[in-house]
Amino acid sequence: MMDGTAGVSGHRHADEALLDDPALLAEHDPGGMLRFTASAGAQVRESAALAAEANLSVLGDDGRPRAVVIAGIGTAGRTGDVLATVAGPRCPVPVIPHRSAGVPGWVGAADVVIAVSASGRSPEALGAAEAAHRRGARLVAVGAPDSQLQSVAERARAPFIPVPRRAPARASLWALTVPVLLAARTLGLVKVNEADLAETAARLDADADRCRPTADSFVNPAKSLALGLSGSIPIVWGSSPLATVAARRFGDTLSANSRYPVVSGALGEAGRGRVGLLDGVFGGLAEGQRDIFADPGDGGDEGVRLRLVLLRDGGLNADDDTDEPLAVEERRADAVQTLADRRGVRCDVVTAEGGSALERLASLVAVPDFASIYLALAHGLDPMAVPAITEMKELANQ
Repeated sequence: MMDGTAGVSGHRHADEALLDDPALLAEHDPGGMLRFTASAGAQVRESAALAAEANLSVLGDDGRPRAVVIAGIGTAGRTGDVLATVAGPRCPVPVIPHRSAGVPGWVGAADVVIAVSASGRSPEALGAAEAAHRRGARLVAVGAPDSQLQSVAERARAPFIPVPRRAPARASLWALTVPVLLAARTLGLVKVNEADLAETAARLDADADRCRPTADSFVNPAKSLALGLSGSIPIVWGSSPLATVAARRFGDTLSANSRYPVVSGALGEAGRGRVGLLDGVFGGLAEGQRDIFADPGDGGDEGVRLRLVLLRDGGLNADDDTDEPLAVEERRADAVQTLADRRGVRCDVVTAEGGSALERLASLVAVPDFASIYLALAHGLDPMAVPAITEMKELANQ
């Protein structure tokens, strides 16, 4: 094997038959990423129980903060995006995700810092926790028990919510998110009740069952989505702020699990420029030269093309104060679907369901999470072991 490719394995073309063989799936998923992803509902329940045991009530002793900073990187950083979106435009204070070491220069005693790290040792979360302590800001820490982050929280006499490290961080979104939401609830920033958590957990359980390895591709929405994306350049756009969080999450998992390059973001921003991708050399120009009589399964390589995934969220209540009227978001989503159809770019749509913002977010995250793993497995990739991540850490620490 050539230098620089140690540990890299798999095959360029997706093997559809592999996805319908549970024994082969298990063989190619030795780390159990499918099992960990299926635990999302259990993560919600466990983290809610652990947060209830933490002394979060002290957060409210000093009243409403000036601002809340959620410090973390990767999946831990996404928890800040979730909180900002679930809190919504009516949130009485700014909610600011922060993905760098330390905290913003203006943070002080009037603010709250929530430091999040699945391992409990990320420099970003540790630096933020230590800086918050020095500046007298209220601190909440979320991460692995008996970790460096817990030690910092104990020195600061700050609440610490332990999240048992059972899975890689990218498979622990819900375990990390629920404590952040419940800390924010204690501060009066979000309305997330026990029924919302229970319904969200039930939704994740139901989607895990629909996406189980033993369900064949034609009835398994995650396998179908994975096969549709195979060999493409995925573009994932969310129609609303909540759907955009889910779109960026899908971008994360497609990159890390499937090793696919992906464009993800807000549909509103896409309409200011990125929608032009549909006209380009991987979009309309390529589709216009497609041989409609070619057999898509003949193994020929006609070139890489775009595949659009649109995450649509019709909203909970059209009367809510939102950044944009619901009708505008819906018309924009309809328009991009029409554009894709006119240019021959195939489009998958995932539509939000549920009675709360948190459950609707779960309905947009669950199937794509599984799809990213099935896409990796179809290419013979181990979705857990990513040699480039390990190698980068080794090179950066030399």
